[in-house]
Amino acid sequence: MAQFSVHDAETNLSRLIADALAGGKVVIARGSVAVMRLVPVAPRGRRCFGALKDGIAMDARFDDPLLEDEPGGCSRG
Repeated sequence: MAQFSVHDAETNLSRLIADALAGGKVVIARGSVAVMRLVPVAPRGRRCFGALKDGIAMDARFDDPLLEDEPGGCSRG
């Protein structure tokens, strides 16, 4: 684990980012107290259109109006 002062981190930010992306553990400290850890953000997965096709089924009553006493029903007062 590499620990750097705030000043060193400001000066060498590009190198520290490269180290963190390569799997290194980068810690930034104020004095001798570690206050921050530099870690890469997990990449977002790609969305696949139609990924849930045939995975969700609707009941035949899906479009039927709700009864007044059913949860989620609109009550007009």
